[in-house]
Amino acid sequence: MKSCMTFFALLMLLSSSVYAELAPATPAAIDQALASGKPTLIDFGLLTCGVCKKMAPYLAAVADEYQNQANILFIDVRADQTLARKFNIRMLPAQVFIDSGGREVQRHTGYLDQAGILAGLKAAGLK
Repeated sequence: MKSCMTFFALLMLLSSSVYAELAPATPAAIDQALASGKPTLIDFGLLTCGVCKKMAPYLAAVADEYQNQANILFIDVRADQTLARKFNIRMLPAQVFIDSGGREVQRHTGYLDQAGILAGLKAAGLK
């Protein structure tokens, strides 16, 4: 019984370390990102959304790899409906790609893999 409990504890620990996600951004973080002069991706979703959870590791990996070149932000629309309205979000998940000048250059709704995330950022000026 004790070995079974140890196994499940280890399994839970490993599964939590595999799942990576970005912390929900604040309106101030959005303003700072848009003023930074870097390409920005704002991902709108829900912490409880299955598709959003599936994308989370890709977003976290890109955010980590390109942290000095681009801004990757997540907005939990349940917690911040004002930002969702400001960006006219109608379906989830939604990704808004913004260039270094603060102009929206691309928008995508639904699942987006890591290659799609990078393609959107390159359209927004990522080098």
